[in-house]
Amino acid sequence: MPKHIGIVACSAEGASLCYRTICTEGEALFGPHGHPEVSMHTPPFQDYMACIYRGDWKGVGELMLGSAQKLASIGADFVICPDNTIHQSLHHIEARLPVPWLHIAEAVATEAAGRGFRKIGLTGTQWLVESEVYPQKLSDRGLDYLRPEKAEREEINRFIMDELVKGIRSPEAIAYHQKVIGALKDRGCDAVVLGCTEIPLIISDGNSPLPTLDSTRLLARAALKRAAS
Repeated sequence: MPKHIGIVACSAEGASLCYRTICTEGEALFGPHGHPEVSMHTPPFQDYMACIYRGDWKGVGELMLGSAQKLASIGADFVICPDNTIHQSLHHIEARLPVPWLHIAEAVATEAAGRGFRKIGLTGTQWLVESEVYPQKLSDRGLDYLRPEKAEREEINRFIMDELVKGIRSPEAIAYHQKVIGALKDRGCDAVVLGCTEIPLIISDGNSPLPTLDSTRLLARAALKRAAS
């Protein structure tokens, strides 16, 4: 039997895309209409943001742990979290997790190394891009990385929090992300991490100046492989 996937959700748009990817791409491994059992839990998004805005990353971790415990209690064999930003709290709770946790940046770093990329541009919320979530995992694979400039990080963060997490996909957001990715290309990057799980709603290989590493779908595919193992 395939393993039961638990989704520790944070924002709705990214979690929804991850869930849909598991269900639609599961057919390739499990046959027509096939996918593993999937369960999802999330506290109110407001609870996460209250902790983040006051810099309470241990509090963020406790919310993550609460979801993981509830998912384990209904049979999840492992969990994933389609939210890059809150992964910086994972180290606070790892020792108390009831089931394994697949790390989103590990899935991305594995893909980047496998495709032969060398210098990766980072995009995502300001909290994520300024954290060590991706630098640590990319460096473990011998990969270099670049962050956008401070003003670019702030503007991308605004588009994410004011628009993308609410399902708004404006031409202005698309154009600005393309501009920032183009600047990362000019600085020597050969690929870009779509490091907010909502960015794939507006940016893909079809409109990006650089090859994309879609963290949302890469995590979903890693979960499918784990479920089938």
